[in-house]
Amino acid sequence: MNEIDPRDDRRGTEDTAVLSELNRLVDELDPPPADLVDRVKFAIALESLDVEVARWERAGSFAGVRGGQTGTITFTVDNLTLMVNFTSTGSRHRIDGWLVPAGEHEVEVRVADHKSSCTRADDGGRFVLPDVPAGTTQILVHLVNSRGEPGRTVVTPTIML
Repeated sequence: MNEIDPRDDRRGTEDTAVLSELNRLVDELDPPPADLVDRVKFAIALESLDVEVARWERAGSFAGVRGGQTGTITFTVDNLTLMVNFTSTGSRHRIDGWLVPAGEHEVEVRVADHKSSCTRADDGGRFVLPDVPAGTTQILVHLVNSRGEPGRTVVTPTIML
């Protein structure tokens, strides 16, 4: 059995060379997305809010909505279901949504590097945002109680439109 002499720094030099080459290959073959830092900042911006994150329940034909395509996603959290349909019109999108149970809740769409868009769901839980820009997107539902007072806020996972 070969004993490793701790005074022999050749092994450390070899390890460093292997790790350096591995780092170079990862950077070359699988670099991080150019907008990774912006995406992280976008997600962390919600940290100051008291929000519940909805689960992505099921997806229809949605796959990065592009070129006049449509797609539907359903999100759930506790006693709320949010179904949204995306229709692409070039670099802009129309979002049609439905909340169950229905209610006149405020709906906000955040898109990185753009001003948020807000609307209010009707008493049937339906809402429309007709002109949403493409980009890293989250939907927030600001729920109100039966007296119309602000309640909890639900946010969807990030979606790339």
